[in-house]
Amino acid sequence: MNLTAIRAIYMFEMARFFRTLTQSFISPVISTSLYFVVFGAAIGSRIQEIEGVSYGAFIVPGLIMLSIITQSISNASFGIYFPKFIGTIYELLSAPVNFLEIVVGYVGAAATKALFIGVVILGTAALFVDLQIQHPLAMLAFMVLTCVSFSLFGFIIGIWANNLEQLQLVPLLIVTPLVFLGGSFYSISMLPDFWQTVTLFNPVVYLISGFRWAFFGLADFPIALSLLAIGAFTTICLAAIWWIFKTGWRIRS
Repeated sequence: MNLTAIRAIYMFEMARFFRTLTQSFISPVISTSLYFVVFGAAIGSRIQEIEGVSYGAFIVPGLIMLSIITQSISNASFGIYFPKFIGTIYELLSAPVNFLEIVVGYVGAAATKALFIGVVILGTAALFVDLQIQHPLAMLAFMVLTCVSFSLFGFIIGIWANNLEQLQLVPLLIVTPLVFLGGSFYSISMLPDFWQTVTLFNPVVYLISGFRWAFFGLADFPIALSLLAIGAFTTICLAAIWWIFKTGWRIRS
């Protein structure tokens, strides 16, 4: 394992992040505040509690999950797309660096950025509601696993995309709706039976359920099922990346 190469890629990506630290810090704070104003005040005035948890606190795990998923995909996809766009990826491919070290560098940096945003949002949410995290280690584990798995997914999108429109297509039209419809701002048990069945085919719902359990001890599905879902998703992404580098799909052409 070439640790020097991993560190070089990681530090390069993190330097780009710190150059826009003010934007990276202020943007999630403002977005989280707006969500609390819109959902917490407007909807919270009609729904006081969900399963014994105040509505303002109930939506916090969903807000964090929404942000870290979108940030993980965005950071990882842009991180690998930009070298493709300007042609420097060929220098990387010709260097004595294998595909695993490239993936660890880019995905590690993207996951770190998303985790930072998640912590910022958690701190912002604590200013609005009284948060009591029952399982802090489980919460941190779910955040890290989610950041890593969706950074891997974003890495795949960055290789697949041929232009900036394609780079934003999957996050905007597929991932974000799945997060909103995955129980981010409501409990699955509140839905009619038919829509509860439909929701079972949304993979994001299992992540949000497990993450919410870490906060309040409440979950729509068993925790083992949530861990199985994120483990299966991570495995699929790793297999896809291995195939991409093995065949050179969208990289060497």
